[in-house]
Amino acid sequence: MRLKLPSRVPPAVPRAVPLTLCLGLVGAALGGCQAIRSLPTSESLLSSITPYKVEVVQGNVITQEQAALVKPGMNRAQVRDILGSALLTDVFHADRWDYVFTIRRQGAESQSRRIVVRFTGDEFQSIDTGGELPTERDFVASIDTFKTARNAPPLELTEAQIKALPVLAKPAAVAAEPVGPLRTYPPLEPRS
Repeated sequence: MRLKLPSRVPPAVPRAVPLTLCLGLVGAALGGCQAIRSLPTSESLLSSITPYKVEVVQGNVITQEQAALVKPGMNRAQVRDILGSALLTDVFHADRWDYVFTIRRQGAESQSRRIVVRFTGDEFQSIDTGGELPTERDFVASIDTFKTARNAPPLELTEAQIKALPVLAKPAAVAAEPVGPLRTYPPLEPRS
């Protein structure tokens, strides 16, 4: 079977057509931008679009529960285990640790706290919070920007729900089968 080619080949597209088409599209796009800007501000598409703001968290969150766990007489390692590593430690003020916390989150108020922990030698002496610290629940609520989390069902059962649960039957006792000797493995490190 032979293919029949057309006897006349269409003429090539002139070079000026793609350039004219591109200029027309750019002009229409710019005209559209001007039309959007001429709308009242309350209806403007541009006023409803906000740029993304990066969430910035620096330092350690210290809550009332954590501060209550730190007691006078604890050593530096114990305090570090509870509060985390201090953001600022100074060679010239070796008996002072500064915990600085800042958070900037889109949709929530920015927060900033400074807590000073003082030692005498290696022993914890005092903590200066500079005001009242939030509880863990208060802190989480202050940075919660998700609307769906507020409508979430409770995660605990009420007393009535616990009583309504079916009582499971205890499984029948299984006769103990004799267990063979346990495998012992050589120690991982040589004994010295």
